[in-house]
Amino acid sequence: MPFADRPAVRAAALWLGFVAVHLWLSVAVLTGPHTPLNDVSTVYRDWIAAGTAGSGWVGLQHVWVYPTVALLPMLLAAAFGIAHYSATWLLLVAVLDALALALLTRGGTRTLAVGWWWLAFLLLLGPIAVGRIDSITIPLALAGMLALSRRPVLAGILLALATWIKVWPAALLLAVLIASKRRIAAAAGALGTSVVVVLAALAVGGTWRVITGFVGQQTGRGLQLEAPVTTFWLWLEAVGASGVSTAFDRRLLTYQVSGPGTATTAALMTPVMAVVLLGVVAAGAWATRRGASALELLAPLSLALTTAFIVTNKVGSPQYEGWLAVPVILGLVLAREGGRSFAVPAILTGLIAALTQVIYPWGYDALVLAERWMVLVITARNGLLAALLAVAVAGVVRAGRDAAPGVAGSSHDRRLQPVAQRGSSRGE
Repeated sequence: MPFADRPAVRAAALWLGFVAVHLWLSVAVLTGPHTPLNDVSTVYRDWIAAGTAGSGWVGLQHVWVYPTVALLPMLLAAAFGIAHYSATWLLLVAVLDALALALLTRGGTRTLAVGWWWLAFLLLLGPIAVGRIDSITIPLALAGMLALSRRPVLAGILLALATWIKVWPAALLLAVLIASKRRIAAAAGALGTSVVVVLAALAVGGTWRVITGFVGQQTGRGLQLEAPVTTFWLWLEAVGASGVSTAFDRRLLTYQVSGPGTATTAALMTPVMAVVLLGVVAAGAWATRRGASALELLAPLSLALTTAFIVTNKVGSPQYEGWLAVPVILGLVLAREGGRSFAVPAILTGLIAALTQVIYPWGYDALVLAERWMVLVITARNGLLAALLAVAVAGVVRAGRDAAPGVAGSSHDRRLQPVAQRGSSRGE
């Protein structure tokens, strides 16, 4: 066997690549334009400094945009002192990513290629991949999905913890509840975790109103600059239409677009999101009833629900594209266990990540000024997001169409192999 093809050498190369990628991301997020680490180095740090100074804790005494457990990684980033907050945050993200990668590659050389895809995705997405609270939830959610086949209770716990940090992993948990035969165990883990979180928050001085306050924090927001739905008004601004403008909201710390119809559209996006998500859920439930196996259904359903969260969101921050890594990695792993190829979603997601990095942080000034070349870039990115949603939904429908009707739970179901470990034991 050639030296370069030896499993140990290939694994070592992957981990060297991991270190190199995270070093580059750390440098880029510290030095890139538009201070891509600003949420961490200023906003998160200030919340923690205010709490430790006795001004009350967000998520416990003050209504917050995030669920309460988001405090935990923000507190951990202060473990070596406020002066080292940013460096500790980047170390925390790298450690969590490393643990998720270790779980992913426990299956041996078959999953090394998937690990390389993840590293490539992080490079394509750029510094935002490590500069927001989302970078904590992604490895947690990935670990939860990888643990599902062998430890569904643990999967439910990890997905619930991730959801209590940032809401988006609820899409993955919903896919599990629809597509997996291990749904009851996973639901028990998630429900138990949520009960513990709420009781712990109440025990340390939180109130029910504040703990659940994050639920309504997005409803009053306008159309954020990067959201797919905002593309129409970006073009109006780019061609000089009157009454359309972009302004910085100092309360929300984001750029929002205003113009004819934007307020009405912003108000409609939450019910639109609900309708789209319900449609995807209905398609997933239909496929399950027809006997689709988790091997065929779980990844496209997870991707469809996650992408729907992004496509119909009026916020649309660039870090949202990082969420896509989890269902794509799951799909690539399951493809190696006998599921359908996930090459098309992987390619589309890579292109989405690359365009997102062009948009933020490197070309963000051009976006704020609605320069036409950048409006073309974000239009292409948002179009690819819509295409990815269509591909994912088509995968859900295909899984149901190709299943034999009326045999859900029978021997027809192709059992989901343990995705984090090769072996002869089987389960779903």
